[in-house]
Amino acid sequence: MAIQQGHAPESGVPTLRQTLSRLGPFVRPILPRLSLGFLCALSAGIIALTIPQVLAWLVNNVLHADGRGSDVWLAVALVGGLGILEAVLVFLRRQFVITPAARLETEMRVRFYNHLQQLPVAFHDRWGSGQLLSRSMSDLSLLRRWLAFGALMLIVATVTVITGLVLMFSSSWILGTIYLVGAIPITIRAFYFRNTFRAASRLSQDQAGDLATAVEESVHGIRVIKAFGRGKYMYDGFQNRAKQLRDTEIVKARTLGNFVFFVVSIPEITLAAGLVAGLWLTAQGQLSVGALVAYFATAAVLAGPVEGLGMLLGMTLTTKTALDRHFEVMDTPNTIASPANARTPEQPRGHLELRDVQFRFPDAKPDSTSILQNINLDIIPGETMALVGMTGSGKSTLLHLIPRLYEVTSGSVLIDGIDTREWDLTALRREVAVAFEDTILFSSSIRDNVLLGAPELTEKETIALLDEAIDTAQAGFARELPDSLDTVIGEEGLSLSGGQRQRIALARAIAAKPRVLILDDPLSALDVRTEEAVTERLRITLAGTTTLIVAHRPSTVALADRVALLREGIIDDVGTHSELLERNEHYRFVIASLEEENADTVIQGA
Repeated sequence: MAIQQGHAPESGVPTLRQTLSRLGPFVRPILPRLSLGFLCALSAGIIALTIPQVLAWLVNNVLHADGRGSDVWLAVALVGGLGILEAVLVFLRRQFVITPAARLETEMRVRFYNHLQQLPVAFHDRWGSGQLLSRSMSDLSLLRRWLAFGALMLIVATVTVITGLVLMFSSSWILGTIYLVGAIPITIRAFYFRNTFRAASRLSQDQAGDLATAVEESVHGIRVIKAFGRGKYMYDGFQNRAKQLRDTEIVKARTLGNFVFFVVSIPEITLAAGLVAGLWLTAQGQLSVGALVAYFATAAVLAGPVEGLGMLLGMTLTTKTALDRHFEVMDTPNTIASPANARTPEQPRGHLELRDVQFRFPDAKPDSTSILQNINLDIIPGETMALVGMTGSGKSTLLHLIPRLYEVTSGSVLIDGIDTREWDLTALRREVAVAFEDTILFSSSIRDNVLLGAPELTEKETIALLDEAIDTAQAGFARELPDSLDTVIGEEGLSLSGGQRQRIALARAIAAKPRVLILDDPLSALDVRTEEAVTERLRITLAGTTTLIVAHRPSTVALADRVALLREGIIDDVGTHSELLERNEHYRFVIASLEEENADTVIQGA
């Protein structure tokens, strides 16, 4: 299946033991409390098995003509006391395991989020957001519930059943053998159940992730859906996915139900056989009435653990698939990381060079043509260079290479003479600020969005920096909002217009005070008058900042000192705007296309 759906390949699936062994580093710190919880649960199970032995003593030694009433009350007190002690132990078991299990869940969730932050953009291009969301939330919640209850009770139930069998054999080896024989078909059935249920569990979790992705995309794109009147179409698609998940869950529940039916019915059948054999043995004088009562009382106590084994096994297999999904992401290597011996320039100036840069996407076919080929650019400190070209020529892709959002396939990108692969990533991305064409804002205040990448300054300096960024980007509208710059914007800033979002994003890039500023058509959503005002302020603000700007408007090109013409992934020419107009026919064609496109935009806006 497609990788972006987050589906695991069928081959190479780890065993249950292999998967659970990976929890070792996380479980080790909380092992003492988990052990105490296990001991409490095990003690509660043993106490439950002790009650039938008290009943056997009561029948054999008290319930006869010479029995004493005080012995009856003693038995009642013993049974009551054991019941209370069992309840206390169950309570302590929960107290011991709930907190550490919740802490482990939090630790793994934070670790997962941190890993997602470190993974390259290419990874996020392939994975649906819903798949990642389900792995970080529901899958780890399954682990917590299993660790706090399922794992302990599975072991306790197993030990309880074994202990119960020993007690049954102590009463009568014949009755014990009859009960034990019933375990043979259950064991065989469990082998087939494990494989079937594991596959159904994995499929349901993957489908739930796909469904979460569909919900997220629909919510983010609600304006488009409504504008095009495609609500019914999206509803039908979602309904089909929901029905697929429902069908899988039904198959999963039916598989578990059939197994639980088998687990419950077989012991009941063996009990019926044990009843016949027990009555015959009692009639022959080979078994006391008390021993027979103890046998059936023990079987009654074992009924719960035996029935629970099916549910606990299903819970364990579901948790196993959840962990497999979790570790699929955690095992993804971070191919873009800081080197062991990072280098930084002694005197940063913002000198940007691209030498023989080639790039193709990591999942592209080996024989495919590179998107960028032999790119060579030299942008001196403080220079503004515009990057122009027809749609699909690779302009935006080139910008992503500079802060190492993508890694060059060959060649090198250098800042101040040092290959970006030799920089510490944090230092590199403080040196380089980016404003993308597709504006992404966060569900926070405008102030927090603008200052996202800003350097640490005093409060007074921060206020001055914020004001400068807001004024340069012509984002003064933010001060007129209900809470001014502290106004919390909606998810991805969708409560703002496209032009407003773009100006906030531009202010964010300016506030970062970078040596190198990367702008991917930052003015495309602005009207002509606002664009002129922003351009005029940028001339002043960008003085001394090395700037590479993708231009889709002739007016943006005019902002640049030089222009690089990108044609089908190759730098076709570099020079001033006037020089290229004079000597390059393709450049004149691109500029004419930009002017025509801009004119159409103005007419449509009017």
